[in-house]
Amino acid sequence: MPEELADIWERFFKNPRDQDARERLILNYAPLVKFVAGRVRAALPPSVDQADLVSYGMLGLIEAIERFDRKREVKFETFAIPRIRGSMLDELRALDWVPRSVRAKGRELAQAMTKLQSTLRRDPTEEELAAELNVALDEIRDRLDASAAMSIVALEDITTVGSEEGDRVSLLDTLADLGAEQPGEAIEAEETRRALIESIESLVDRERKVIVLYYFEGFTLARIGDILGVTESRVSQIHSKAVLALRVRMAELLADTQPARR
Repeated sequence: MPEELADIWERFFKNPRDQDARERLILNYAPLVKFVAGRVRAALPPSVDQADLVSYGMLGLIEAIERFDRKREVKFETFAIPRIRGSMLDELRALDWVPRSVRAKGRELAQAMTKLQSTLRRDPTEEELAAELNVALDEIRDRLDASAAMSIVALEDITTVGSEEGDRVSLLDTLADLGAEQPGEAIEAEETRRALIESIESLVDRERKVIVLYYFEGFTLARIGDILGVTESRVSQIHSKAVLALRVRMAELLADTQPARR
């Protein structure tokens, strides 16, 4: 099968208009879309249908096939996964399915996180967030549950850098050497990578573990819950708080690099 797949790729590279080769590649990598859809779906409300995510992701797969450059010496799967996920998230953003009340509560949490990070010089606990917003701890956890649907989008947003060719550079890309040809793009990706690493390292142990297991090891929230000895719902809350902290911290770190680039 690997040799047959290599032959199909060779045909496609020689003639991108070869529809048979193109369709065979799409069929071969379709399970990758289902895999990504399952991971994305785990962090979304029940109202989001996995079949819809798969259809959104197929567009990303087709784009990845058309834009894949074997000269970069990167596995196709590594190149394609961020684009498949990004295609799903782009469609969800376009649908604007997150209620305004959830967005408002998410903004309040972010503002409280920003204020407390500045004051405490560390990430605040859930108890400290509750005190800052003058609400019960259970309310903070309810808000984290409600904002979980946005957190996966947020993490993609804050780790995306620009590209003159319109390429999507996301979380996984920043941690891999994709051989960027544009010096400015390479510098920006490196700054993002450093900010991401520093931000992740600043998290408390349990939050850092959730982020690493979910985004870099590919574990589901349920599996992470088994490892940590907590419920899947609790992992979702920890994940949401960790992403919120990363979002605030990275925005601050990347803002500090702007003058240097100019």
